Amino acid sequence: MPESIFQIYAFVFGACIGSFLNVCVYRLPSYQSIVKPSSHCPACNTPIKFYDNIPILSYLFLRGRCRHCKSSISFRYVCVEMITGLCALSAYIKYGLSIQALIIFTFIAALIVITYIDIDHKIIPNRITLPGIPLCLLASFAFPELSFKDALLGLVTGGGSLFLIAWGYKTITKKDGMGGGDIKLLAMIGAMIGWQGVIFTIYMASALGTLIGLPLMLAGKKNMKYAIPFGPFLSIGSITYIFFGNTIVDWYFLIIQG
Repeated sequence: MPESIFQIYAFVFGACIGSFLNVCVYRLPSYQSIVKPSSHCPACNTPIKFYDNIPILSYLFLRGRCRHCKSSISFRYVCVEMITGLCALSAYIKYGLSIQALIIFTFIAALIVITYIDIDHKIIPNRITLPGIPLCLLASFAFPELSFKDALLGLVTGGGSLFLIAWGYKTITKKDGMGGGDIKLLAMIGAMIGWQGVIFTIYMASALGTLIGLPLMLAGKKNMKYAIPFGPFLSIGSITYIFFGNTIVDWYFLIIQG
């Protein structure tokens, strides 16, 4: 079977998972079941038929509206499906049809849910990060390039670094700064990609937070105390490391060496 067929399958599989991730993003913050009831229009509560729940295509066919009440459907739904499909494809291209690809894709799927929940509610669900930390530690046994020691060190480096930042900020300002959810998230990320990945993730997240967050604050006429969720930047940084980390690091050292 041609390789391109497997790549199409990987994308379609990811997009279908993305449809489920949309349910998780919508229901987890309000402690609703992610299994029951079945998918329904949030405006009229009409159950969505299977032929109206095909990832990406149904949104296009329905022109972004509910078939029954004609209410507008957020473009975010198709974005999540597209992003998840591309991440599944990327995991397949990097790791092939393997357990490593499935683990990495599952990890990224969790980060996608965390990202959108943090954007909407400024929280990072413990129901993802707390079980995610030991699971990511166990996943290290599937990756020859990442020892259990490196994964454990990544967990401590990730969680510990943000804990110290949060503790220092509160000690100096007497106010809470970095949220506990960010600390647990970076601990989970560190367990998955090791201490070197944590350093890369923090650097990229900080750079993105500055480049994106500062203009948003200025545009909204907010002061420097305006709360911008950091989880999405940590997620983007870790995903970037997984697929492009070594290339970016090599490119960086080539530049500084002249």
